[in-house]
Amino acid sequence: MSKLRVNAFTLSLDGYGAGPDQTLQHPLGVGGESLHKWLVTTRTFHQMVIGKDGGATGVDDDFAIRSFENVGAYILGRNMFGPIRGEWPDDKWKGWWGDNPPYHVPTFVLTRYKRAPIMMEGGTTFYFVTDGIHSALEQAKAVAGGKDVRIGGGVSTLRQYLQERLIDEMHLAISPVLLGSGENLFAGLDMVKLGYRCTEQVATANALHVTIGRA
Repeated sequence: MSKLRVNAFTLSLDGYGAGPDQTLQHPLGVGGESLHKWLVTTRTFHQMVIGKDGGATGVDDDFAIRSFENVGAYILGRNMFGPIRGEWPDDKWKGWWGDNPPYHVPTFVLTRYKRAPIMMEGGTTFYFVTDGIHSALEQAKAVAGGKDVRIGGGVSTLRQYLQERLIDEMHLAISPVLLGSGENLFAGLDMVKLGYRCTEQVATANALHVTIGRA
């Protein structure tokens, strides 16, 4: 049965998934890049995201590998797709990732503003969903071919799906970094009342990997 998953989503020790003031120069917010040391050093990141050889194997890489397994579609928040706010000024912006994004499956972007789908290299097509999180999930499952749907971020999108108890499984990597401000994943959310519990925890030098599932 198809699941709605979160994988390889990194938080700071104080619960922030991105720093403040996201811009073209700071796509993860100020200080946000410091969260992802555990991921960017892995062989999977080198191969799947930047298309190069090298990178480390081990537990961090094992979690990175798992994040790409059995994924038939993605859901992204608009901030995850890019820094543009309001109406789309034109069709030039096609994401942070160049001509060949790392998704390689249909990817649904939550937004309030209509835009035609964008076909990219490698099998990624971005679809822009203007009628909410439930519609995006329905569309993603319809094209996933029985595979799972993965939420790629960001924090606001995860929070919306958590509040509706729609996420089946969530892998978080807790990085030993303090951000102080930004986008906090759990602020105001009672995860116990929402029906979630910790099902797995593994520590490495660069992160504490935690898996959260339904109770």
